[in-house]
Amino acid sequence: MSRITVIGGTGYAGSAIVAESAGRGHQVTVLSRSLPEAPVSGVTYLQGDASDEASLARAIEGAEVVVAALAPRGSLSHTFRDVNRTLARLVDAAGVPLYVVGGYSTLRPAPGADRFVTDLSGYPEQFHDEIRMGAAIILEDLPATPESLDWVFVSPALRFGAFLPGERTGSYRLGDEVAVAPEDGGAISAPDYALGFVDLIEKGEYHRAQVNIGH
Repeated sequence: MSRITVIGGTGYAGSAIVAESAGRGHQVTVLSRSLPEAPVSGVTYLQGDASDEASLARAIEGAEVVVAALAPRGSLSHTFRDVNRTLARLVDAAGVPLYVVGGYSTLRPAPGADRFVTDLSGYPEQFHDEIRMGAAIILEDLPATPESLDWVFVSPALRFGAFLPGERTGSYRLGDEVAVAPEDGGAISAPDYALGFVDLIEKGEYHRAQVNIGH
């Protein structure tokens, strides 16, 4: 079993990853601004701000895998990329892999096609900055990290979020940077996304790559 640290482990995706990891017997540590109302048994929760480098360093000390499950909103609406760059630097120095909870908009509809983020006309304008900031992690920041950093950017399918919760089915489909087609299923619940996410961690087959989890 691995020692897994989840940065932002009380959010929608992060909490599901924490529950799945702990349920498989991994030793899980969470860093979050607030403690959960219903903590997962056996998980170590650290209360702290991800924008504070000392808090990040304390959380990842001794970890064998680090998960970034942060969102570019709220307190991170202006510092999201800086926080992720700092986290990547610390994880690289620790010599462990980094798995990042990504977004759907960074995927492509077909091989070689433009990514969805290049045309946000179908998204409400108030979310455009948030989407672009999240996309910059995989489009610019992670590829610019030293080759020594082993990262995997894990995008969910379309219609993923607390606004559309779903049940655990125990199944998922794995794609690359091309979106798992909605007409073939597409959506994914948090428990099934976490199932695929932790499978990726345990198998360790992807390196400096983007993958997509959908039904």
